[in-house]
Amino acid sequence: MKAGVVGAGLMGSEIALVFALAGHEVVIHDHSDYALAGAIDWLRNILQNGVARQLYTSAVAGTALARIHPVTTLPAMADCQMVTEAVHELIDVKSTVLRALEEICQPTCILASNTSTLPISTLAGFLTPERRAYFLGTHYFSPVSRMKLVEVIPGIATDAAVVDKATDVLVGIGKQPIRIKDVAGFAVNRMLHALLIEAVKLVEEGVATPADLDAACRLGLGHPVGPFAMMDIVTSDLCLQVQEILYDAYGERFRPPALLKQRVAEGYVGGREKPGWLAKSRE
Repeated sequence: MKAGVVGAGLMGSEIALVFALAGHEVVIHDHSDYALAGAIDWLRNILQNGVARQLYTSAVAGTALARIHPVTTLPAMADCQMVTEAVHELIDVKSTVLRALEEICQPTCILASNTSTLPISTLAGFLTPERRAYFLGTHYFSPVSRMKLVEVIPGIATDAAVVDKATDVLVGIGKQPIRIKDVAGFAVNRMLHALLIEAVKLVEEGVATPADLDAACRLGLGHPVGPFAMMDIVTSDLCLQVQEILYDAYGERFRPPALLKQRVAEGYVGGREKPGWLAKSRE
């Protein structure tokens, strides 16, 4: 199968990688050659130096990278059988991409959104009724190369056979799909951000440091990674975007903490290059 991924950020690049590691040819799109080059460098680094190095031989890793084809124009997706949208968590951005893909891709191409919070049926509204049958959500978790879970979210009009086919594809690339009802935030992010919000409030109140709260979650709750390390991985600005969507949908319980807003405004967002919570806590 030939797969496509739109968006060469942390999520999109690793989604492309897991498809390539499973033997699929992958086209990854971004508007910037710089972003695409950074994505390939990132993938090479995690295959050579990250946890993924323990899972794959150098030969497998090299072959996988060779299957990933960076492009700056969406028409390169025209012959893909499945295309995953992994752009910014903004409805205007996602709707623009989905409309473009509908024009470019074959009628039976599965279109999947990696949105973490936006209802799939809302996004489906930007597609024609015929295309909605082939559209669903596939919400991966970061880092995609290590996290096995994918939430599969059908929209109102998603064809059951398309859900089954997408689920089979996900199993084939080594993921564990679970089917989730189409609601804002789905299931995992509603649980996760309740934790993240409370963790930031504990820091605001001076109860504990980010590093100590991470240790508490790892050693006391059995979590593999603490909430602040998690925010540094997925980026605090994305977390803020998600919490704003959840706040709009569910009200006060998901109000983003003031400290999170302040840190995002100052650029302490984490990710590949910028300092995050743990870097700040060591200053």
